[in-house]
Amino acid sequence: MALRLGDEAPNFSAETTEGTIDFHSWLGDSWGVLFSHPADYTPVCTTELGTAAKLKDDFSRRNVKMIAISVDDLESHKGWINDINETQRTTMNFPIIADPDKTVATLYDMIHPNADDKMTVRSVFVIGSDKKIKLTITYPASTGRNFQELLRVVDSLQLTAKHKVATPANWKDGEDCIIVPAVTNDEIPGLFPKGHREIKPYLRYTPQPNK
Repeated sequence: MALRLGDEAPNFSAETTEGTIDFHSWLGDSWGVLFSHPADYTPVCTTELGTAAKLKDDFSRRNVKMIAISVDDLESHKGWINDINETQRTTMNFPIIADPDKTVATLYDMIHPNADDKMTVRSVFVIGSDKKIKLTITYPASTGRNFQELLRVVDSLQLTAKHKVATPANWKDGEDCIIVPAVTNDEIPGLFPKGHREIKPYLRYTPQPNK
């Protein structure tokens, strides 16, 4: 069964390039980004892992840990890391899960037989510090992911978890937010002392409350 938003992220134990982990214990109080790649030694995946490694500090500043997975074994991962470091001019700095028996891939529904019955699709799961799934995105194997978009989404998820706002289309950190409809106009001054502007009764903007 496919995982849905709000479901608890299934726990598992697995071998990784940084040792054996219990997933929930490894996450601790952090958020997490778990993302799969179809196979080692493939071109798009090589660029993705390199890009993610370069952005690790950006994710860490948001209290987010990254971890990747494919159905290749540990020795394959370790060999491929050398290629990632060389071709992407970086140093891999987060773990890759070895899942040759497809246990984790099956648990997270990462194998879609109508696309490919052997390799994982490009699944992304953003997991909150409460171990609940906050976002899922599934890309085809032919399309590389936009990791800047994942950072943008994390900013939105963490903001809206603490404040009664939503983020509009193409929103970026620091821009105005939308006050959620459940907030009445009488409540706005207490919740949003920076003020607000009303476009329609249901469309009310306020400066980002945590800036």
